[in-house]
Amino acid sequence: MNALKKTLSLLTLAGLTAAFVPLYAQQATTAPANQPGARAGRGGRGGRGAPIPVDPKADARLKTQGNVGARVHDPSTIIECDGEYWTFYTGQGVGSWHSKDLTNWVAGPRVFAAAPAWVPENVPGHRGADFWAPDVAKIGDRYVLFYAASSFGKNTSAIGVAFNPTLNPAAPNFKWTDQGMVIKSGQGTDYNAIDPAIFQDTDKSLWLAFGSFWSGIRMIQLDPATCKRIKPDSPVYLLAHYSSIEAAYLYKHDGHYYLFMNWGACCRGTNSTYNIRVGRADKVTGPYLDKTGTDLRNGGGTLVLGTDGDFIGPGHAGIITKGGQEFMSMHFYDGARGGASELAIRPVSWSPDGWPIVGERK
Repeated sequence: MNALKKTLSLLTLAGLTAAFVPLYAQQATTAPANQPGARAGRGGRGGRGAPIPVDPKADARLKTQGNVGARVHDPSTIIECDGEYWTFYTGQGVGSWHSKDLTNWVAGPRVFAAAPAWVPENVPGHRGADFWAPDVAKIGDRYVLFYAASSFGKNTSAIGVAFNPTLNPAAPNFKWTDQGMVIKSGQGTDYNAIDPAIFQDTDKSLWLAFGSFWSGIRMIQLDPATCKRIKPDSPVYLLAHYSSIEAAYLYKHDGHYYLFMNWGACCRGTNSTYNIRVGRADKVTGPYLDKTGTDLRNGGGTLVLGTDGDFIGPGHAGIITKGGQEFMSMHFYDGARGGASELAIRPVSWSPDGWPIVGERK
């Protein structure tokens, strides 16, 4: 299965998964019927890839839909350091891209050369340093990156954390230092500890949302000093549930807490059905309700962004503010380039009743 996983990672970014994934999922999935199957094959190899001839009109349209041409899957929230914007993504060693203007992106260094020792001890089905769906934030005076390791088709998973005083690789103090495991799942738990999403509230309390399929999106409180669980037996809150749910992201706007998440299937190129949903709450722990008042724990979720022409299956939302304008980052599958997974960045505004609206770039 590891060979298949690596092959699918390459195929996703090359835009060739559409025909391959259904067979892969049928032959290799061991999870229950309503749990993730081919999801373990998330593409994540960075780089712009070989040029694919694209109709100029299709390319122009995709640029208005936010395409910036960087090959990523499961991008982290974008963060600024020393005048550059950074994002990290699924793949060997956790890759990165950086930009001065959110439009022109350059490949950056990887976080890990090898997997930390705790990973095979706690996730024996995981091989190498192919980590999933990282997220990054500045907590205090350091940059903190969360990442996930998992076993194919199971909830034997764990989330780890690493620190760096800077994201600038030219700085003399640039060095990622792994801090170990934050939380794990497996036998005895009904959730899946992947897709970490870090959130620091205005009172400096620190929270980690996570989860994929299984029992849905969960959340724990962290100690801001260590970025580990605040207590070994602290509550594991349930925020949202749906038959196909993952990729949580928490954001605070105008006194409300917003939980973004994905419904549908990723990693299938042009056949991907990912779409971004949202609910909001008055407390970080919920309950989160959608626009109709339906609790996200009961299947609620207002559509934010879905497939639109060659802009297919957007996922893993994050929001950054630049020059007073909020922007949402995400990956999508590029229908004009065979389903290659790429980074998109689009402006965000808010309706009079306080719901996010994702626009287009001019």
